[in-house]
Amino acid sequence: MTDVTKKLLAFAAVGEAAMGLALLIDPPIVAKLLLGIGQLAGAELVIARVTGIALIGLGVSCWPGSTVLSGMLIYSLVLTLYLAGLGLGGPFVGVLLWPAVVLHAILTGLLAWAWLRDRPNDR
Repeated sequence: MTDVTKKLLAFAAVGEAAMGLALLIDPPIVAKLLLGIGQLAGAELVIARVTGIALIGLGVSCWPGSTVLSGMLIYSLVLTLYLAGLGLGGPFVGVLLWPAVVLHAILTGLLAWAWLRDRPNDR
């Protein structure tokens, strides 16, 4: 990979991760500035935040020197925590919410195990 490609990828990674963080923190302001929509409510907020989590994972995956495994681990971990938070304190609890939390928790554990196993040994 050339230096120009690495810099371009780093720029894109920062941009996507920043948009993801903005969507995670304040989806209505993103919708207002990007789409001219004044309000988001209910499921729209949840979907916007899940999209933000995905963009953060994409940004981590695309960062030069990072791995796709790292991005997927971040995505799965943050999504697990977000969905569990919805289940514990929010009005959005569908029949598949807790199975999704459990499946993502298992996936997060497996990805963390793979990430730890594949790291170079620094000793």
